[in-house]
Amino acid sequence: MTASEENTTLFPIFIFSLLALPLVPYTIFQLYHLATKKARIAKCQCSVCLQSGKYRKSIFRRISNFSTYNNLTLLMLWVIMVMLAYHIKSSSHEVEIFEPFSILGLEHGATDSEIKKAYRRLSIQYHPDKNPDPEAHNYFVEYISKAYQALTDPISRENFEKYGHPDGRQGLQMGIALPQFLLNIDGTSGAVNLLGIVGICIIFPLVMAVMYLSVSSKYTGNYVLKHTLSAYFYLMKPSLAPSKVMDVFIKAAEYMEIPVRRSDGEPLQRLFVLVRSELNLDFKNIKQEQAKFWKQHPALVKTELLVQAQLNRESGCLSPSLQHDFRRILEVAPRLLEELMKMAVLQRPPHGHGWLRPAIGVVELSQSIIQAVPFSARKPTGGSIEGIAPFLQLPHFSESVLKKLARKKVRTFEDFRELNQQERAELLTKVAGFSPAQSQDVETVLEMMPSISFDIKCETEGEEAIQEGDIVTMRGWVTLNRSNHMIRALPHCPNYPFHKEENFWLLLADPNSNGVWISQKVSFMDESAALIAAPKVIRESKEWAGASPKELNAAVKEAIEKVKSGSRLVIGRFLAPEEGTYNLTLYCLSDSWLGCDTKMSLKLKVLKRTRAGTRGVQVEEGAGIEDGGEEEEVEEDEYDDVESEYSDDEEHEDETQEIGDDSDNKED
Repeated sequence: MTASEENTTLFPIFIFSLLALPLVPYTIFQLYHLATKKARIAKCQCSVCLQSGKYRKSIFRRISNFSTYNNLTLLMLWVIMVMLAYHIKSSSHEVEIFEPFSILGLEHGATDSEIKKAYRRLSIQYHPDKNPDPEAHNYFVEYISKAYQALTDPISRENFEKYGHPDGRQGLQMGIALPQFLLNIDGTSGAVNLLGIVGICIIFPLVMAVMYLSVSSKYTGNYVLKHTLSAYFYLMKPSLAPSKVMDVFIKAAEYMEIPVRRSDGEPLQRLFVLVRSELNLDFKNIKQEQAKFWKQHPALVKTELLVQAQLNRESGCLSPSLQHDFRRILEVAPRLLEELMKMAVLQRPPHGHGWLRPAIGVVELSQSIIQAVPFSARKPTGGSIEGIAPFLQLPHFSESVLKKLARKKVRTFEDFRELNQQERAELLTKVAGFSPAQSQDVETVLEMMPSISFDIKCETEGEEAIQEGDIVTMRGWVTLNRSNHMIRALPHCPNYPFHKEENFWLLLADPNSNGVWISQKVSFMDESAALIAAPKVIRESKEWAGASPKELNAAVKEAIEKVKSGSRLVIGRFLAPEEGTYNLTLYCLSDSWLGCDTKMSLKLKVLKRTRAGTRGVQVEEGAGIEDGGEEEEVEEDEYDDVESEYSDDEEHEDETQEIGDDSDNKED
């Protein structure tokens, strides 16, 4: 084989090796990650969710789920590797051993006369004077002549016997793993090859990198435009009422880029009539309010009306073009709401606290969008501070059904959940007129609804009581429980057309000052990450405390069991405030479910800093943990001041201003 042929053969091998080095380990990792996914994600099996088609496992949905950029790229690379392997196998040649007797057609031990006869016979057939074929000439020179020389010339024969070749020891041949056309750099072809190499190896990667950086620089890690974060940061206010969060939410740059077509005018007018009662309009001056509403930026008007179409379940009246915009708005809504929540709880001077009131408003807006529940349904009615909204997330429920249930003194969602399964079935079939299948749908959804419990402690590590300026650590476990004993589950949301994982926001806040001291997002979907993080933190804390190896292993084993049973470790730190007693509240708010929010009272006592005094934490827990229920009267009033849903916004602003004045006087 010539050197040029060898270089051409080496190039596919070189490319094959470059692909195999990262691709094989990455594929093994992906397969291992897929095989070790033991936890199953539960999906709602009620008839409403099944009819919505969200989780229908059709062949097209399976293909679309598989057809992600990562999977398609991985598959394409493996196809290229298989093609390269086939090409290498078909073009490879075995190394030929120089055998002079075989070349001359003789057996080992042939005499000199037999060697000469065989040489003359082959010369007549392959000699250049007898055969003008170039391949025959090459075969005669490289093989026949050298074979005859190896067997007749004493020096050549000695070299053959020692080194296996008549020319003596053969040196190691080096090749370049590049195609032959890149090595023939001469004249015009050389200039073209050089330009090709520069363009493919330098200019093309640089252009792709510049394009990627120019696009990615506009987005955050959560795929939200940075202009959106700037707008949210500027518009977020501590006194922002929950009903006003919508006005901030729709000003995202993603929504401003949605095109406004002339053909959208008439369908939006009809939609406005359907959702007008849910808009923040003063009905005493309805004409002026309507004119003011339509004078807003067209993208804002369109976005707010389409969001209201989701909340009021009026998407059926939208035109095909509006349906496309409607789905686009809902698809990015969870990411935008998460960033809006981060803006609400962002620590700000002078105390380094976030704002509780807008944070609760963001969570309420997220719940309403996912469950398609209007704002008016959240107004307090009867003994429920959440109104009828939690009922409306259940399948087959409506306001007429709730009126029938109210006659049997089932006024709150907590009362309804506290009934046993038989009592609920009788109530729904006999009073509400449900069929047994509809009643079973309600039970299916109730079994999926989460219940959150806390085991939280606040302490200064290594000390016994708190003093001013200490770093206080909040540490503990948040546990999720369901009636169906599932941990990982997708929420029941048939009116939300996309895959949505449930998340929870843990907030340690002071309702009196509207301050959020600690905020943390808690997810129960990724068990593998929790199994890595929780034992690591427990091990480090135990080692710092000087625990023995036996105690250390027991603590790590206990942490692993807690994670597998549905608990997540939460840790947060804050700076101890001035001397005094603080009545704090620990909230756990769901971004997907209504009526599943949990809160717990914490009393934090901070001592005055002294040189000889003890340091640490004194925390008194409240009477207990309540799942969306009522606390003591004083605490309920404080909670209502912050989270009162959609009453007069001006009253909320006045109350917040008074609270701010009182806190300023206290600091003075």
